[in-house]
Amino acid sequence: MTTAQGARARARIEVTSSIKDEARRQLVAEGAAKLSLRAVARELGMVSSALYRYFPSRDDLLTALIIDAYDSMGEAAESAHAAVAETTSLRRWVTVCEAVREWALAHPHEYALIYGSPVPGYKAPETTVPAASRVGLLLIGIVRDAHRHTGVARPPIPAELRSEADRVGAFIAPDLPPEVSVVLVAGWAQLYGLIGFELFGQFNRVIEDRETFFRYAVSRIAHEVGLVFPEKEGHEGQGGQGEREK
Repeated sequence: MTTAQGARARARIEVTSSIKDEARRQLVAEGAAKLSLRAVARELGMVSSALYRYFPSRDDLLTALIIDAYDSMGEAAESAHAAVAETTSLRRWVTVCEAVREWALAHPHEYALIYGSPVPGYKAPETTVPAASRVGLLLIGIVRDAHRHTGVARPPIPAELRSEADRVGAFIAPDLPPEVSVVLVAGWAQLYGLIGFELFGQFNRVIEDRETFFRYAVSRIAHEVGLVFPEKEGHEGQGGQGEREK
């Protein structure tokens, strides 16, 4: 790469970053549904035709913001997990969940972009999947490690759910018991539901000590997916292993 090419590449990175930063400011002020390339260009002092060279459509800009949000959340979860990677599976699970909550509270509008109301007319492309999968894969990895090393409890599921559990298990984690995989999916939904209720006000005048409540709730989810509570350690993910496979 020549010096001129390197300078152009750096300039493109800087302009792209400025466009996304302004778009995030619009998310705060107007919401994702009202994101406008023309408005972004106007605020940056650009003509619309110049901005289209970076993002050909609103959907392309939305996709970039969504991928950035998923990656930012994933990085926060992975960093928190790395700090406790040598501890118990339950502690690792709770730590990852708490990191996702902390990220969401610090980035409410980005969380709303990826887990709030769908943006009318927008359909996320497949390019968002790798970033969107980071937290889920991290949680699967925690359960997989427990299954390999100390075992997990197999959650009871009704007979009518067995075929669906087999299908889901083959898709997301064929090396785990199918009943664990299907309960993992329910656990992801519960995790993001807990965060959404807190972030969007459904816990107002209901739950006051939200940090303690959240830790308890995600510990219960860990119990449901087979990371069994140690008998003497309570529900906060601070103690011994306690997993088993039935």
